[in-house]
Amino acid sequence: MNLQEGHGMTTAIADRSRVLVVDDEPQITRVLRTVLTSQGYQVQTAAEGQTALSSFTEWRPELVITDLMMPRMDGVELCRRIRAMSSVPIIVLSVKGEERTKVEALDSGADDYVTKPFGIDELLARVRAALRRSGAESNVSFEVGVFRVDFEDRRVYVAGREVRLTPKEFELFVYMARHPSRVITHRALLEAVWGEASQEQPEYLRVFMGQLRKKLEPDPSSPRYLVTEPWVGYRFNPEG
Repeated sequence: MNLQEGHGMTTAIADRSRVLVVDDEPQITRVLRTVLTSQGYQVQTAAEGQTALSSFTEWRPELVITDLMMPRMDGVELCRRIRAMSSVPIIVLSVKGEERTKVEALDSGADDYVTKPFGIDELLARVRAALRRSGAESNVSFEVGVFRVDFEDRRVYVAGREVRLTPKEFELFVYMARHPSRVITHRALLEAVWGEASQEQPEYLRVFMGQLRKKLEPDPSSPRYLVTEPWVGYRFNPEG
């Protein structure tokens, strides 16, 4: 069995969020359906990416959990297809040794990943965090330099131009925008955006910072706003 027993799971939540689980291992989908349903979530499952994509367009889930290695359409392509039409949070499931594929999935729009075998408590915590981050925050916006952040619609504008960000990209940018002109260490960013368990996954920062620069910088190869502080971290320069 690829799932580790969890203890002390939280009580059922009230929002009945819709979760799509995609995995070609029936045991995985069966267990995740049972566990997630017991926590109050509505769950649909699919055994491969093409079927999952159809379910996504018809059912419109608020979170997707997908395996990477599947027949017909793999998890990377599924992430790419979903991200082309939605900013819904995506958590990918992977096995050890798939480091390159995990980075490719992050590049394709995934927000987080969990390595098999994983504990139920860890997965549920990541599900809750992803849904919490993607939910509506306070009905306010703030401006810094040429940037404006709209929390109600979870949108970012650069000099009046709207830029579409994934949930994780949005969270990373907002954290940096709240600390302008300050050096933020790799450790601080990882913990703030991905939690304390992220210290062994530094590729998160490299991948998502690269994605943000492509979307926000006039010249991503020579960043003006999201500046690297070698060996330390990053600095957000709102005036460029």
